[in-house]
Amino acid sequence: MSGISREHRESISNGPLLPTIDELKRIDTSTAEFQELQLPRIDGLRRTDTGLSDLSSLNDDKASNTGSAFPLYLAPDLDDFETGDEEPDRGNWTGKFDFLLSLLGYSVGLGNVWRFPYLVYNNGGGAFLLPFIVMMLVAGLPLMFMELAFGQYASLGPIAIYEKFSPLFHGLGYGMVIISSVVCLYYNMIIAWSLFYLFASWSAILPWEQCHPRWSTENCYSFKDADECKDSNGTYFHRVCYNQSAAVFVPNLTALAADGSQRRLPAEQYFDNEVLGRSHGIDEMGEMKWQLVVSLFGAWFIVFLCLSKGVQTSGKVVYFTALFPYLVLVILFFRGITLPGAMDGIKWYVIPDWSRLTTAKVWGDAAVQIFFALSPAWGGLITLSSYNKFHNNCYKDALIVAVSNVLTSIFAGFVIFSVIGFLAHELDKQVGDVIEQGAGLAFIVYPEVVTRLPISPLWAFLFFFMLITLGLDSQFALLETVVTAILDRFPQLRNSKIWVVLCVSIFGFAFGLLFCCEGGVYILQLMDTYAASYSVILIALIECILISWVYGAERFLKDIERMIGVQSKLWKWTWMFVWKFACPSTLGFILIFNWLEYEPIKYGVYVYPPWANFLGWILALLPITAIPIAAGYKLHKLRKTGQPLLRRITLLLRPAIDWGPAHKRQAMNRRTPGPSECSNAPSEMTKNSTSNFLNPAFSRVYSFETQM
Repeated sequence: MSGISREHRESISNGPLLPTIDELKRIDTSTAEFQELQLPRIDGLRRTDTGLSDLSSLNDDKASNTGSAFPLYLAPDLDDFETGDEEPDRGNWTGKFDFLLSLLGYSVGLGNVWRFPYLVYNNGGGAFLLPFIVMMLVAGLPLMFMELAFGQYASLGPIAIYEKFSPLFHGLGYGMVIISSVVCLYYNMIIAWSLFYLFASWSAILPWEQCHPRWSTENCYSFKDADECKDSNGTYFHRVCYNQSAAVFVPNLTALAADGSQRRLPAEQYFDNEVLGRSHGIDEMGEMKWQLVVSLFGAWFIVFLCLSKGVQTSGKVVYFTALFPYLVLVILFFRGITLPGAMDGIKWYVIPDWSRLTTAKVWGDAAVQIFFALSPAWGGLITLSSYNKFHNNCYKDALIVAVSNVLTSIFAGFVIFSVIGFLAHELDKQVGDVIEQGAGLAFIVYPEVVTRLPISPLWAFLFFFMLITLGLDSQFALLETVVTAILDRFPQLRNSKIWVVLCVSIFGFAFGLLFCCEGGVYILQLMDTYAASYSVILIALIECILISWVYGAERFLKDIERMIGVQSKLWKWTWMFVWKFACPSTLGFILIFNWLEYEPIKYGVYVYPPWANFLGWILALLPITAIPIAAGYKLHKLRKTGQPLLRRITLLLRPAIDWGPAHKRQAMNRRTPGPSECSNAPSEMTKNSTSNFLNPAFSRVYSFETQM
């Protein structure tokens, strides 16, 4: 080999003596000797047809818009080290199905069981399934696969992973953690409501079967009391059974009793007046309900116990919490379809109205539902996959969970609409006049239905236990996202994880006391509407562009192939197209559609005051503000290098020097080059810190060292 003596070649191969820049320039890279020479990576050089040349600026990397210059000191070749799967400092999933079931439990939640059937009914019945599936293919599944591969490749939580992947967009990780933090605060309150109902079901007669004077109004209508009154030839009106002799003293009693427009279900008034003690508005917070305080404490205590030992504990809990809801859904399905009026409800669910496909609202609602069903951009997917072993097939996991999510939503629709059809039959109403969205469906409609079933306390117990297990799976991932972000930011706390979880749980419980007040439900509705809407979609859009365009979709697919094996060209071209064009376009459509369709928030007939909507917008923009703040801080920190602004932006867009798999970062830490190893580096780069933002493995597939 020309340019380097034999003795020098042997010393280089056996290391650590380095060739000089001038010597490397004279190397003929086409010779067999060059292929045998085990050279480490060196910045400032690139492969050419005739040798190595200086790289004074960005290279001509076609896979990325940022280029990929290597550090000016000698970095260890990461592929020289073992490719172990485990990350002992952070921990890994211990069982084969721990991650899959945790992911399934996180993705399949209350929204699949309640929000999906409502949207199907409200957007053309069975015709809604077409845009729902299309949106899953072009937005939901691509984002889920991207985040699972992203987190698994680096074995880091949201904050730490973006600090190394793209320091300029370090704020993306903070935004995700802020969203998960806000959502887990009020999400646990819904679990607390379910605990309240669970214990209330432990009675021979469900408390919402009859209109108790303590919490009901005169418009409360109990079917049980009405049936008993009718059997005694009386007339039931305003919670009173009038016999024939007493009925003559009430004018037009028969007509008034027959008018059902003013009737209120006992379950509705029990939820509003007994469980919540709901005030007249958000500006009337009122007193705390001690029953809700106890229930909230129980919910946070359960979450703390399950997460205190890390994913090794929560990974086992999900074997029950992820699978039990399916058992209950199957039981409720066979019970529901045997009820009178059930087929009327199912008809509402499955009969398509094809004309609705021409409206933008149907496609927008389908996109939003898929987006929130699979939960990308919340940080949970990155967090859960970060505990995977390096060679886990995350692509297969994404397919399984995405398909399971869709099938669960469709099956839950049959369950829900069968019992709603039964309730419409009992109320002598149309199905469209019975169904409500969200909490109203979960805590009003179905509790009323179970009062009409044999052994109603048993059905109530099973139903609310299912709600708790559905909620806990999602809550585990939300809180684990927050805790993982703290531990990745402060690794010295990893041995004290139980105390970190305890502190986070105490803070969550303390903040949640706000929801236990009489006006707390208005705060919860406000946070649910604004906290995880516009910010989540915008973060997902930025994330998709950053990975597919800035880092490079082709490069990202090469990283994925290192984990799951080489894939076909068709497979790679398909995902490149989806990530670079289809997915960003869809996310942009969702974002614009939500802005155009914006309406001030309401709770039933109550309209929130303007100051509450202003507060909601602050909450919606809070995660987004983390992005420019973090970017500004990074740019300011790099000012001391004397680089112009555009150069600093370019440097900060690139991954940090230790970006890559966890086991290879550990190998780099064990072989950090000393001062003597950097003696041949140009002096201008040893005087500043810009090399901290350059990555030795950034373009490993496209540069000469890959061949060695």
